[in-house]
Amino acid sequence: MPSLKLTQVAVDRLKPPASGRREYWDTTLPGFGLRISAARPGLPARRVWQCMYRVRGKQVREQLGTLAAIPKIDRARELARASMQKAQQGIHPVAERRRAAAREQVEQARRGDTLGTILDRYLVEYGSHRWRPAYLKEVTRSFGADLLSLRHLPIGEIARRDVRALLDGIISRGRAPHAHHVLAYLRPAFAWAIEREIIANNPADGIPDPDPRRREARTRDRYLDDEEIRRFWAACGKIGWPFGPLFQLLLLTAQRRDELAEAKRNEFDLDKALWTLPRERSKNDKEHFVHLSPLAVHILLGLPQFGDGRLLFTTNGATPVSGFGRARSRLAAAMLEETGASAPAIEPFTLHDLRRTAATGMAGLGIAHEVVDRILNHTEGKISGVARIYNRFAYLDERKAAIEVWSRHVESLFRPRPPNVIAILRHCARFPQVRAIPPNGATHKPL
Repeated sequence: MPSLKLTQVAVDRLKPPASGRREYWDTTLPGFGLRISAARPGLPARRVWQCMYRVRGKQVREQLGTLAAIPKIDRARELARASMQKAQQGIHPVAERRRAAAREQVEQARRGDTLGTILDRYLVEYGSHRWRPAYLKEVTRSFGADLLSLRHLPIGEIARRDVRALLDGIISRGRAPHAHHVLAYLRPAFAWAIEREIIANNPADGIPDPDPRRREARTRDRYLDDEEIRRFWAACGKIGWPFGPLFQLLLLTAQRRDELAEAKRNEFDLDKALWTLPRERSKNDKEHFVHLSPLAVHILLGLPQFGDGRLLFTTNGATPVSGFGRARSRLAAAMLEETGASAPAIEPFTLHDLRRTAATGMAGLGIAHEVVDRILNHTEGKISGVARIYNRFAYLDERKAAIEVWSRHVESLFRPRPPNVIAILRHCARFPQVRAIPPNGATHKPL
């Protein structure tokens, strides 16, 4: 291997070999040199600065960079001398540089991981395997709509003040309870990112609950009285398809909004007046039987079909209905018209309050709370301890009777009957089959 005093002039005069490669070593700094490789078809000759040294007795050859990247020999010699000094201290310069490059690559990846991309990963890798479809749908919607101002930011740059500002914006719109939910969605998502070493700290930690209400005050107790039910029913008739009959069925069946709105026609057996809610669409992951009163069956028979008729409530045949907020506003306006100027105003209520209205109304008609709990698909209900363990009966006959009594009561509000008929209905509402809990489950079907 030829050795010579490498200078800028000498380096510029060196010619590449016809084939292979040739190395020139510096006499000024032993172990420092230049390697020149022959040109290849379509590629020019390659000139690379290099140095050789030992680290803990092991020889290392380090490439410092190409002549194109480091055109000045003084700079190349300076880099070689720095590596040799590290080697004398027992530091491996090549391994050190590789670790630094790996850290930089990780940092670049982190800077490229926006909040939106990480939340999308979280929904797919975590939420889709652990959450119910309805909850996954709601969190996905929130991450898309509520976090729109933060999704483009690198997740590592999001600070607690950013999360606070986001929640403050939601609160300023009068939606403090919703801000509570958004924080509850975000905090575990950031914790998941910490577990995967995407971020080091959780910017949602330490933020107080955005909902100023006392926790015990958050349980709603709103339900519609009989006069409000009458106006509600008339308003449903005014707003028409699809939300009018949907809202009416929510009141008659006491089921959850999305479970009915996303229902499929093959879940209903109108000859048996029975709706079978499959476990994959049920909140508690259990199949649920919903009895249908004659009035509910009448409403279902009048529903139009779209597309292949698979979905019960749809306007395009492909997806279930949506836009409940606007529909609720239309319903409120129709109820206001129905109220009239002389009647008292109706307090605001939610669609979930219809479920509470049905439960409260059935209780007022003398139906046992255990039966009401089964209708609501509250599997544990108010039965606790040993009784809950052994009570595994569905009360199907009692539930069917209770639904029919409740439906007749609702119907009597907008289609009045003679007083003697109403008295008979009220008496029937308290017959033993509905009210009593049998001492044993021999006559009941197990859940």
